[in-house]
Amino acid sequence: MKRTRATATADGPTVGPTVGPTVGLDIGGTKTLAVLLDADGATVAQARLATERGPAGVVAGAARAVRGVARQAGVDVEAVAGVGVGMPGLVDPAAGTVRHAVNVGVDAAPLALAALLGAELGGTPVGLENDLNVAALGAAHLEAAAAGTPRAEVDLAFLALGTGLAAGLVLDGELRRGFGGAAGEIGHVPVDPTGPVCPCGQRGCLELYASGTAVERLWPARSDRPAPVELFEAAERGVPAAVEGRDAYASAVAAAVRMLVLTVDVRHVVLGGGVAQLGEPLLAAVRAALERESAASGFLTSLHLADRVRLAPGRVPVGAVGAAVVGRTVAGRATRDGAVR
Repeated sequence: MKRTRATATADGPTVGPTVGPTVGLDIGGTKTLAVLLDADGATVAQARLATERGPAGVVAGAARAVRGVARQAGVDVEAVAGVGVGMPGLVDPAAGTVRHAVNVGVDAAPLALAALLGAELGGTPVGLENDLNVAALGAAHLEAAAAGTPRAEVDLAFLALGTGLAAGLVLDGELRRGFGGAAGEIGHVPVDPTGPVCPCGQRGCLELYASGTAVERLWPARSDRPAPVELFEAAERGVPAAVEGRDAYASAVAAAVRMLVLTVDVRHVVLGGGVAQLGEPLLAAVRAALERESAASGFLTSLHLADRVRLAPGRVPVGAVGAAVVGRTVAGRATRDGAVR
């Protein structure tokens, strides 16, 4: 039966009534990652599809991804209780709109993605959230599942080491966007007032030293492999310039970890984004930098910074899982508000 109403908002990760399966989509510039969570929040199926560009393409591609991952899980799309979508660009979760998502062909005109996708799916409740925030929610969801604890006990920052540098914050289980949506934008905190000009207009911002783009400046790729892989492999072989570059990069990421702990005192800082695909070598280098830089400070030593850092789980797409958590939220809200199927 067709649902009579859909909601287009997702103002936090708290899930109320038990809901059925939900789908999460993490829409990027080239690929869309999809997962389906069952009623208990376990990942049942995941899929990867090419992203379709432009407003109509984004909506059609998202609907195709929902139907595809539901079919893969053996779930009738009509049984999907809610859908969450993580998107780059300027996202308004309350309105369910996105604009300036240039990587997927969405310009300044707001795209009412939540409402349009909900209609395409026959009235399924749809929630929309920034891609970094869904990654943080996904990390929190997986952390809670692994520890066997409620998500309300999870306290973390998801530090995305990508083209830029920013953190998504889940504090005591709740997503923290901030007054103007800028919570976690630590990449634009200046750390060297005499440093190079940042695209934001300031000088010496942290993302100039700790982002994936920073690695490319430290060690321009010599082949078709990613620059971080080349840098860390060369450092492992003992190439002096690579060792220096790796340690400089690890120190910059360590500065970001320190900044997050000293401002919001999160229990864990989860390293994600493209550079984090390096895995254990990156984690070891960052932990070593934190230990080294804490050695002269009893205060920093007492914070056990190195022990707080971990890698994002690699077995499932964290952003899509977090988007499915948003889907659980909107589905629960629809249930509470009396939406019927």
